[in-house]
Amino acid sequence: MSAITTDWIDTLQEEYHKPYYKELFTKVTAEYNSGQPVYPPGNEIYSAFNLTPLSKVKCVILGQDPYHEPNQAHGLSFSVKPGVKVPPSLVNIYKELESDLGCYIPNNGYLVKWAEQGVLLLNTVLTVRAHQANSHRGFGWEKFTDAAIKSLNEQDRPIVFMLWGKPAQSKMALLNNPNHLILTAPHPSPLSAYRGFFGCKHFSQCNEFLKAHGETPIDWQIENV
Repeated sequence: MSAITTDWIDTLQEEYHKPYYKELFTKVTAEYNSGQPVYPPGNEIYSAFNLTPLSKVKCVILGQDPYHEPNQAHGLSFSVKPGVKVPPSLVNIYKELESDLGCYIPNNGYLVKWAEQGVLLLNTVLTVRAHQANSHRGFGWEKFTDAAIKSLNEQDRPIVFMLWGKPAQSKMALLNNPNHLILTAPHPSPLSAYRGFFGCKHFSQCNEFLKAHGETPIDWQIENV
């Protein structure tokens, strides 16, 4: 497993010493050593934390677990690398961005630009077995990412949380800091996007909130490659 190399380590290192994490480490290591594909690649498990330091987080977009088909997952929720077909949920995110902010729909799903501006693209479970969605649910990742969410909740500066779908919205119990903005909507998947994700205007609301609190807004436009 890869290591966290940013200021997140100051907050999360105590998790490493807890019994659940030791069990999690053993299980995930065994999965990667099993000979069967596990995603993302081991050196990208903590990409969300390494691309978006805790001190730089302005917005959090919670996903459930990584994409489970080859070459898709690289440690950021909803993101895929250039050259990989844009998944349906991200297609719908782009459609909402086009409607909300006038962004053109790009030819790729590589969201590193968002991460580098302070958008934490965090899955609640950080690994998955190939072709088996949610296969690492219950391994212990949820406790680890809950610790990260609790740390974000404790930050004094304004942070926007975009909680799409019931699994993400279940984390609202961890968020009680009045400095933050909590936005909820149905998940952007094709099964639920038409129930209120389209038209939610979360991206413009996020930027308006950041500007109102003296923060630089996010440039949400992903460019073509």
